[in-house]
Amino acid sequence: MKKQKKSVIEEFIALPDSKKDRIVKQFEDETLEQTLARSRPLNARERRQWRFKAKMGRPKIGNGAKTISLTVEKELLHQADAYAKRHGISRAKLVAKGLRAVIGSAA
Repeated sequence: MKKQKKSVIEEFIALPDSKKDRIVKQFEDETLEQTLARSRPLNARERRQWRFKAKMGRPKIGNGAKTISLTVEKELLHQADAYAKRHGISRAKLVAKGLRAVIGSAA
């Protein structure tokens, strides 16, 4: 059976503490120009991997979501947050449920 190669992170973790400290100090002492000089463009595999990670996130529900600014009385907001916490839901989900209840009963 073929032995798997250790990742760079695993190799770093396996180093003695003194060696880790020297490596960290080198990075801390490095200027931005030195860091940029060491960098390189992503290769095709890395670009695919980065694109995949960039697309991850909260899944769309319906047509997605829109961030809004909303003014609410402090006491009402406190009560809403307490209710949401007791029921294990987020503030946004509580507001959405309330809107659906009002709109559903009005239709």
